[in-house]
Amino acid sequence: MKLTALIDPFLPATGAPPQRLWPFTRWALKGAWRAIALTLVITTLAGVTEMMTARFTGWVIDSTEVAAEGFWTGYWPIILGGMAFFLLLRPVIFAADSGVTAIILGPHLFPMILNRLNGHVLGHSMRYFENDFAGRISQKSMQTARGLTDVVIEVSDVVVYALAMFISALVLMAAVDARLLLVFVLWGSLYAVALWWFIPRVQARAAARAGARTVVTGQIVDTLSNIATVKLFAHDAREDNATRDALERFRVKALEFGIVSALFRFVLTALGGLLPLFSILGCFYLWTLGQATGGDIAMTAMVATRLGQITQRLGRTAIAIFTNIGEIEDGVETLAVPHELTDRPGATARADGPGAVRFENVSFSYGGGPQALDGFDLAVAPGEKVALVGASGAGKSTAMSLLLRLYDVEAGRILVDGVDIRDMTQTALRANIAVVRQETAMFNRSARDNILYGRPEAGEDEMVAAARRAEAHDFILTLRDHKGREGYQAYLGERGVKLSGGQRQRIALARAFLKDAPILVLDEATSALDSEVEAAIQTALHRVMEGKTVLAIAHRLSTIAEMDRIVVLDAGRIVEMGSHDALLAQQGLYARYWARQSGKFIQFGDAAE
Repeated sequence: MKLTALIDPFLPATGAPPQRLWPFTRWALKGAWRAIALTLVITTLAGVTEMMTARFTGWVIDSTEVAAEGFWTGYWPIILGGMAFFLLLRPVIFAADSGVTAIILGPHLFPMILNRLNGHVLGHSMRYFENDFAGRISQKSMQTARGLTDVVIEVSDVVVYALAMFISALVLMAAVDARLLLVFVLWGSLYAVALWWFIPRVQARAAARAGARTVVTGQIVDTLSNIATVKLFAHDAREDNATRDALERFRVKALEFGIVSALFRFVLTALGGLLPLFSILGCFYLWTLGQATGGDIAMTAMVATRLGQITQRLGRTAIAIFTNIGEIEDGVETLAVPHELTDRPGATARADGPGAVRFENVSFSYGGGPQALDGFDLAVAPGEKVALVGASGAGKSTAMSLLLRLYDVEAGRILVDGVDIRDMTQTALRANIAVVRQETAMFNRSARDNILYGRPEAGEDEMVAAARRAEAHDFILTLRDHKGREGYQAYLGERGVKLSGGQRQRIALARAFLKDAPILVLDEATSALDSEVEAAIQTALHRVMEGKTVLAIAHRLSTIAEMDRIVVLDAGRIVEMGSHDALLAQQGLYARYWARQSGKFIQFGDAAE
């Protein structure tokens, strides 16, 4: 098996990510432990090998003292052994040590962790994304994946290496004189106390700094995502000041982290100097008593000096590790929260049917607030076209969001073709519903990719046919982006900013054509367009509705007058229902809406509207 195959970077995670550090680490690294174990073994060998260089130096010095004249003839095994060690074994071990980090861990751990986090984040409900910034969420995903990858690499590359050296040093010192162990044990104890005191402080300040950094990111992303509004209201300075405030909070947290980190480095540096000083003096004292050799002094000096040097690196690594741990904990707190909406065990993964929809006594409120829907009861037959009408906040969009299971009902149930939507997987449910919204979502990808989002497996001819039916083909052929890509290959810009509202709606309709789902939801699909553009795409809109069960929301009543049935909502309840003509004849709430939009006044009893 190839070493690069030790980690499958796209191996899916098992279950949801835990919200505590060590269980989360196990979840994120599952499938990589063999590679990590191999790395630890090789790194340990590298640390032991480093100490063997000191032992070899001591042997050579002691050998020259014993038989200086016959060294080259009597000690050729040491020479050959040294050549094999320094020219073959040591380079191979250190190359392997570098290779497992640079080839096995580095390129594979980061994508594996980020892929698992991204998969979990995508499963969150709409409420999760509504309560946070997209930029902040993405940065925390990157920060957590990068931080955990760096921790694994730093622990295996430096911490284990240093521990292997320290343990090897204890063995070597014990071979010289057990009393030398006392110096190393005392030094190790002081080092452990320093770590015990500083680590939680470094970690806490690292987490605070990470949190402040994500606030800065969120502020900048929020500003740039709404740059048109910033420009139109001439609030460049206001947004700049808001960013400055966030940066100032980050600066304070970063300063607090910097102070404790600098103090930590100072203490570790001082400890690094104590070890060679006292260990060399101790060995020299033993030499004066005739209980140690010159080679022992040289070996002790090399061991202690090398450990002192690695202490410096270990100090920097410890700061980096606990900085990353703080950032990981900060990320886990945001990313690893349980999904609000989950598929029931045994939920059907396939939903086939003509597209019958039924709301049965559905009630819902957003976070315990006023009822957005209250006892909402509606049956829509397959192929029927139903419009939902009402003032803002009447519950129209809430009903559509519940049908798509962006939220779960609080009471009652919703059925599609006789099946409770909670008994379907979310993927199966949404595969049965095509949606065209007022704020049409466009990816900064090609026009082709945006249309194929409706059905990625569709062929090129099907994609072009859908664009033609949506009256989008002709304008797509005229597109050209800043890199010279034309037609269907041209990129549309972030959120489709390079297109007009009508063009975005045509591509959204092409996407709906291509999806060809039995249920079609039109959520104010033309309300953002002027009347002329709206009239121009009415033909495409009628085409996409052909043979579908349609649920449409529109403030512009002229666009829904031809629907089979119009349902009027007020305060989350159905107050009127019927055809356009029948509702006008009732002279109720719908008639009032119609009168206002048509500029007419209708007499209701003794009062005039």
